[in-house]
Amino acid sequence: MRTLVFHGERTTWISPVSLKELLELKAKYPKAPLVVGNTSKWSYGSLLTIYCLNNFVLGLTVGSACSLSLVKDTLTSTVSEIPEEKTKVFCALLQQLKTMGGQQIRNVASLGGNIIKQHTTSDLNPILAVSNSILNLASLGGTRQISLNEHFSSGFGKAILKPEEILVSISIRYSKTGEFISAFRQAQRRENALSIVNAGMRLILDPGTDIITDFGIFYGNVASTTVCAKKSCQALIGRCWNEQMLEEACKLLLEEVSIPGSAPGGKVEYKRTLIVSFFFKFYLEVLQGLKLMYPHRYCDTTEKCKSMPDDFHTKIPQSSQIYQAVDPEQLSQDPVGRPLMHLAGIKHATGEAIYCDDIRAVKEELFLAVVTSSRPHAKIISIDLSDALKLPGVVDVITVQDIPGTNEFCCINEPESVFANHKVICVGQIVCAVVADTDVHAKRAALKVKITYEALEPVILTIEEAIKNNSFYDPERKLEQGNVDEAFETVDQILEGEIHIGGQEHFYMETQSVLVVPKGEDNEMDVYVSSQHPTFTQELVASVLNVPSSRIMCHVKRVGGGFGGKVTKPAILAAVTAVAANKTGRVVRCILDRGDDMLITGGRHPFLGKYRVGFMNDGRIIALDVRYYSNGGCTPDESIVTALLRMDNAYMIPNLRCWGKVCKTNLPSNTAFRGFGFPQSALVTESWITDVAIKTGLSPEKIREINMYKNGNQTHYKQELDPNNLVKCWNECMEKSSYYIRKTAVDKFNKQNYWKKKGIAIIPLKYSIGFDAMFLNQAAALVHIYMDGSVLVTHGGVELGQGIHTKIMQVASRELKIPTSFIHICETSTVTVPNTRPTAASIGTDINGMAVKNACQTLLKRLQPIMDKNPEGTWKDWVTEAFHQSISLSATGFFRGYDTNMNWDKGEGRPFEYFVYGAACSEVEIDCLTGDHKLFNIETKNNPDNSVIEGAFVQGLGLYTMEELKYSPEGVLYTRGPDQYKIPAVCDIPKQFSVSLLSSSQNPNAIYSSKAVGEPALFLGCSVFFAIKDAVAAARQERGITGIFTFHSPSTAERIRMACVDQFTKMV
Repeated sequence: MRTLVFHGERTTWISPVSLKELLELKAKYPKAPLVVGNTSKWSYGSLLTIYCLNNFVLGLTVGSACSLSLVKDTLTSTVSEIPEEKTKVFCALLQQLKTMGGQQIRNVASLGGNIIKQHTTSDLNPILAVSNSILNLASLGGTRQISLNEHFSSGFGKAILKPEEILVSISIRYSKTGEFISAFRQAQRRENALSIVNAGMRLILDPGTDIITDFGIFYGNVASTTVCAKKSCQALIGRCWNEQMLEEACKLLLEEVSIPGSAPGGKVEYKRTLIVSFFFKFYLEVLQGLKLMYPHRYCDTTEKCKSMPDDFHTKIPQSSQIYQAVDPEQLSQDPVGRPLMHLAGIKHATGEAIYCDDIRAVKEELFLAVVTSSRPHAKIISIDLSDALKLPGVVDVITVQDIPGTNEFCCINEPESVFANHKVICVGQIVCAVVADTDVHAKRAALKVKITYEALEPVILTIEEAIKNNSFYDPERKLEQGNVDEAFETVDQILEGEIHIGGQEHFYMETQSVLVVPKGEDNEMDVYVSSQHPTFTQELVASVLNVPSSRIMCHVKRVGGGFGGKVTKPAILAAVTAVAANKTGRVVRCILDRGDDMLITGGRHPFLGKYRVGFMNDGRIIALDVRYYSNGGCTPDESIVTALLRMDNAYMIPNLRCWGKVCKTNLPSNTAFRGFGFPQSALVTESWITDVAIKTGLSPEKIREINMYKNGNQTHYKQELDPNNLVKCWNECMEKSSYYIRKTAVDKFNKQNYWKKKGIAIIPLKYSIGFDAMFLNQAAALVHIYMDGSVLVTHGGVELGQGIHTKIMQVASRELKIPTSFIHICETSTVTVPNTRPTAASIGTDINGMAVKNACQTLLKRLQPIMDKNPEGTWKDWVTEAFHQSISLSATGFFRGYDTNMNWDKGEGRPFEYFVYGAACSEVEIDCLTGDHKLFNIETKNNPDNSVIEGAFVQGLGLYTMEELKYSPEGVLYTRGPDQYKIPAVCDIPKQFSVSLLSSSQNPNAIYSSKAVGEPALFLGCSVFFAIKDAVAAARQERGITGIFTFHSPSTAERIRMACVDQFTKMV
């Protein structure tokens, strides 16, 4: 083996082959970081010495460069081979390793790197410290050892290593007989998430007694590094392990481990609660151990320990999907109604699917990096580009002055800008852009652009601040039916309340991406973009370049997820990139990284719902007055309209008044997101339904049944509906989920357990499909038949991963009466299908399927005479003959759109073509001491097909229980990227996930009786939210706290824990 040396532009990488060589290099370059997996710096290179694992008399020595996966596997093997009494430290480490990072991260991250960096969030350092593990260090000057216990006990901020030293190995000792060691952690997500608080605890009692002789506690993520509760532990030496000690220990810990209000990540009260909750868990674990060791002496501990929450473990989820069988008389080649694989499913799985950034680079291609505002509301005084232009590889900096056309555009009724001009109105607004020969050079230069600002007032970030400053967009929307004020005079009870619903990041797999190719003549440009709305992108690019739309050819092969976030936002990035391509005359590529994407694009609107409900003691809702406040960000959209139209969900409220205001704030503009306002407004509805149940003493499901839509009812905007499928979905979900049996079991469980509780909830769904204007529901298609019989279908819908091309192929196959193998769908393009509408609102297949059907019927009508003359011929024979007869083998198809309308002045109309119905039942268990929860069983019943039901449900699960957007007081998004922003993972999937479809559910208003599935099922994720709330209510009731309580969304571990009020929450 020989030493490898790589020279980069600014960095030299050296890979030594021996420990001696490494020590020499470290002496020569003491500030040079050492790397193994590069998940973080300060790990160690490829050397046999630091990769070894060895047993020694007192324990196990682990090489510092050993991967966490190797450590985990070795500890697992060791635990199975030696006496249990020796393995307690190893078991505690394994407990943390199982949830630490993901498998890929554990495969490359090293144990030494995790220790040396001294990250406060390290899950391993507290347990290594409390178990008195030893670090073995080396340098050219010799070797030395450090006790992690002593290191972290001595105070904050000290580096473990001297600059010239390396960590060679870690010695982890065996545990002793009678020694208790445990590890604890709580995170936003159970796996692959940094801890909110973690801890390692160790206790030794005097043999045969409960007197403490040695005690140690270390906490992580409560300060800048791992913290030792040294004074508290010393004060408890000699005390008996009993309830009097417990109360005093909690007070001592809270006094010693103080968390400042400005602590990173916030959550101060929750962290302080976890400090004592973890200790109480350890207290119960020790009692449980003593009970096993001395059953007669500790016989009274059984009840205390029986309710101790166990850690939730991830198991492989089980699922079932029930389909309706295809009519046996249907032709075998007819694919409609059959559960086909996604056309590109295998390509997605293997990585062969081509996305925007996979398009091969061409010679002299440039890369663009945007420069965004760092202020939420300010006047731009100057922009200094000089330092950026001096850097290597930089070609130009693009500003608003480079736009040949117009900088402004209008989506709703407020003008927006491509580039910020004169002032900025949010952090993340694009001010200018750098183009360079590489992506790295462009991003490096973007950081060198200096913008001078003058602060403007006010800075408004939250809904409450907008209400205080009367900062709203016009118009205020309102819908009303009945006489609300008079109805309130007739009811038995009135309740008032409010609920916040947090925002949500789209977190699509593929970030915003665009590639612009100037054609070199006639101002033509090809724009390859990840967009749900290629026509809008085409129009905006044409506008900024001051050319006709016919010169801009927009292409979308596929999009790596959209969820509404790629309707209008990609057009702005495409416009910026097009200006750069126009100015330089070269191909320009712009791919946002995850952090910039989250900073710039906005997401789902945070909501505040304030309600006043009038009802009778028998559960009938008589009157409702509700106000919705939506945080629109720096520009408005139409989400509030959808929120008002769909706020009723499944319920008929005879006297209803709902108002909607969009708050004008200094955040990036929030935008469309799966459900488009409905998941927020309907959650408000289900919240007051739950409150009414508490006030009347009836069950929530009874209140829902009493007020559910019935035959003859109309919606609050006077559209007729048939609720029979709603009732069927509800009843079948009740039956298939065995709801009442499970509810009885939940009640029994809760009576037997104090520190863990279960909850169950069943939620109905009525979701209206389509846009509320006819022109938005139109679609077109173009179908070509080639002489070899193959067929090329193009249409206006975009493949977002939802399978629209697969469904469109089924349509073409049925109409042309040919196998799907004859049909190909290439891309969505403004060249083949102009004036497309966005692939949104769950109607992509409905409307584009109609257009393709129309085109195919036109072609088949032309071919029919030839087929009649030669019934024994093949498809290719008929096509060839048609060509010889000069019959056109191309046809356009068009669907005019659904006849929808809405008159907001009258508050009535028929804004939707049809309704989708469903229901979901969820059961959860919560840990009352930490706020963690585990989702057990999900049963959903729907009347659409289930191709995306599971995905939508899980995205709703994230919205209502986990995903949080956090901003600084200056409007800077803290939660940028997967480190801080957590979406559901495998560990959050229900243990049992059953999806079934309502049989014989017809829909004459859509293609082949299809029903939209993209958006509706997301709302059913709130059944988990209400199951959690049910479990929290059970915990509160046992603690003597009854009645209505405010429970905001998302129901994070913090909110769950703090709502389970007990002696520990009262301590903080």
